[in-house]
Amino acid sequence: MDDREQVVGAVLQLGAQQTLALFCPLAFGDIDEGGDDTVDCVLGGTVGPDQHHEGVSAILEGKITLDDQDVYDNSIDVVELRARVGMVFQKPNPFPKSIYENVAYGPRIHGLHSSKADLEHIVETSLQKAGLWGEVKDRLYDAGTSLSGGQQQRLCIARAVAVSPEVILMDEPCSALDPIATAKVEDLIHELRENFTIVIVTHSMQQAARVSQRTAMFHLGHLVEENDTDKMFTNPDDFRTQDYIMGRFG
Repeated sequence: MDDREQVVGAVLQLGAQQTLALFCPLAFGDIDEGGDDTVDCVLGGTVGPDQHHEGVSAILEGKITLDDQDVYDNSIDVVELRARVGMVFQKPNPFPKSIYENVAYGPRIHGLHSSKADLEHIVETSLQKAGLWGEVKDRLYDAGTSLSGGQQQRLCIARAVAVSPEVILMDEPCSALDPIATAKVEDLIHELRENFTIVIVTHSMQQAARVSQRTAMFHLGHLVEENDTDKMFTNPDDFRTQDYIMGRFG
């Protein structure tokens, strides 16, 4: 980030068990021109006066609240926040540990298990929720990095859900995946919505239409429109949204 404002005047509200897609015309260079990636990181509490995003600090004005609690309030327990808000990044980033340990790490440090059997159950159910259990149940102690790209991303999703967060933030989770792996992750997003609230950043209008119930469009750091996804892509309220969907710019 540089001295320019990355996101201006954005007001978003997200309900439980709902998927919100954030999209914008594809960014150029290293700056988050649209602002959607920045919003995802801000929602997760990873960008602010005392945090660093891509090596630089940022100034934050306004509030991000989770159940009416400001996630940037000095009294917030950051460890607890990390458990309540999970994050899945653009590029799969499994820990340099076994598949089992990748998923067990969060529940272990947050004290979410009372016995070894309890932890094993959490690992198994998390991998099942991520649609990965059937593919790895006989190789749980292989390195997480030995999996394919799509499997690694689902492992990261299993790692996120293992601590039972209230919200899962996904920053372009399919951008590095092939179409088959992308379809599996999108199907997974639909299944996860039954238990979690999801925010996904995507530069694909088609993906936003497929996976979300509400969509927000950003352009040059400004929130252009937020609406029900079906309405957004059939009868948008803002002419800029219509122009972008029709391919008149972007």
